[in-house]
Amino acid sequence: MASPTITLVTAAPNPAVSGQSVTLTATVIPVGAGTPTGTVTFVVSGGPTLNGTLSGGTASVTASGLGVGTHIVTATYNGDANFTPSTGTTAVVVIQASTTTSVVSAPDPSTLGQPVTFTATVTPVAPGAGVPTGTVTFVISGSGGGTFTQPLSGGMATLTLGTLGVGSHTVVAIYGGDADFLPSTGTDTHTVTPGPAATTTTLMSSVNPSAFGQPVTFTATVTPNPPATGVPTGTVTFVISGSGGGSFTQPLSGGTATFTTGGLGTGSHTVTANYGGDANFAASSSAALTQVVNPAVSRTSISSNPNPAAEGAEIDFVAFVEAIPPGDGTPTGTVTFTLTDGSTTITTEQTVDAFGFAFLTVGLTEGEWDVSAVYSGDANFGASGVSEYTQVVTGA
Repeated sequence: MASPTITLVTAAPNPAVSGQSVTLTATVIPVGAGTPTGTVTFVVSGGPTLNGTLSGGTASVTASGLGVGTHIVTATYNGDANFTPSTGTTAVVVIQASTTTSVVSAPDPSTLGQPVTFTATVTPVAPGAGVPTGTVTFVISGSGGGTFTQPLSGGMATLTLGTLGVGSHTVVAIYGGDADFLPSTGTDTHTVTPGPAATTTTLMSSVNPSAFGQPVTFTATVTPNPPATGVPTGTVTFVISGSGGGSFTQPLSGGTATFTTGGLGTGSHTVTANYGGDANFAASSSAALTQVVNPAVSRTSISSNPNPAAEGAEIDFVAFVEAIPPGDGTPTGTVTFTLTDGSTTITTEQTVDAFGFAFLTVGLTEGEWDVSAVYSGDANFGASGVSEYTQVVTGA
């Protein structure tokens, strides 16, 4: 006949902290002679169900991942051929684990207006384990500081500020705790030096797109990044790509520098403004600006001498090609003269000279001749022409 048993169960450590593994031990005591064998089933409320094998009347298992709170452990001896089953219970208490919080800043020291990143790291104190969640509150003293709450991610919280004033700032990172981890605090000191303050350079064009030959004024404005104040001095270098471009250095006045040019070729030009910095303000560059220069509109006019003219006499025809404002410069290329009296047509192409003139000398027969002059255009000027001109030729 099987003998009765008594099962006792213990837990160690007890209490345990969050993340700490707990060893559960069941001791099966026979009421009579012999040593019980077989298995013990451990059921942990709010936790796992585990099985252990008796050895010398005891069985041990390890429970991990228990949440904060009280867990009832029931150990059931399942019996064997000689001993009857029995059950024992105990309670395991899991408390919040302690934490440590550290905080660092980078770069340290920083210069006035330079963004600084503060990083708080929250770690459990052994034997606690796991990854704390919740929030960290950064309390930063001095000008530009304040109180800022940031979420934890992977046990870390970050805060970036570019507002701190010159001097030493005490930084306190306060972890608020969560269901499994206790609050903790870390401190650090950050220094802001009175070095050159960060700046921002912006660039504008007076007219975009512009026409070939049209003066364009580029304006660069340099401002200190808050909380820095003052008026930057020094120079700005305008860098312009393409035909007619180059590097042009201009002085700042009142935080503004300008450069005017009418020499840019047609097409797109990339323009940047680079501030060189001074003793109080750091260098900076503008975003790239695209300046588009379109061909200028041209105008062609025609005249002749003499008019009227005698049959067979030489007649000088003059075409003048010019830019229409705001375009400027002297067109190049050719002018095609076409002369017709209804029965005879004369067509000839003449080159525009350095002053914009094209000339044709010809003798004509008696009658009224319709004369046109058409300018072909070039890379910088559009085509144009005149067709309503009459040349009168009288009898010899």
